[in-house]
Amino acid sequence: MTSEPIHRESRRSTRVRLKVRIEAVGVSEPLTCEGETLVVNLHGALIMTAVALRVGMKIWILVLDTRKRVAADVVYIDPDQPRHCGINLEKPENIWGLTMTPGDWQKG
Repeated sequence: MTSEPIHRESRRSTRVRLKVRIEAVGVSEPLTCEGETLVVNLHGALIMTAVALRVGMKIWILVLDTRKRVAADVVYIDPDQPRHCGINLEKPENIWGLTMTPGDWQKG
C-alpha cells in the first residue's frame, strides 16, 4: 500500500494517491464487484471497479484490508474510462487504512 499526497485548492480534504482493494455492493440494486482505489480523501475516493457504475447509485464500499464498510454515493463517472468513478462517503472518515494522514483529516 503506497500513498502520496496530492495538493489541490478548494477541496474538503487533501487527496492522497492510494491503491487498496475494495468491494462495491449496491444498496437498492443487485450489484457486487471488486475494485481498487486510485485516489482517496476523508470524504470519498476515485475508484476503479470491475463493472461500470452510474451517477446517483447508492453503494456500500468495503475496504478489504481494513474490513471497514461505509455507505457512499457515486457522484462522477469518467467519460473516457467509465469504470473510473468518484464516490462521496456518507460519513467522512479514514476507512482506507492510512496511518499517517494529512493534517486536515484530523477530527477537531
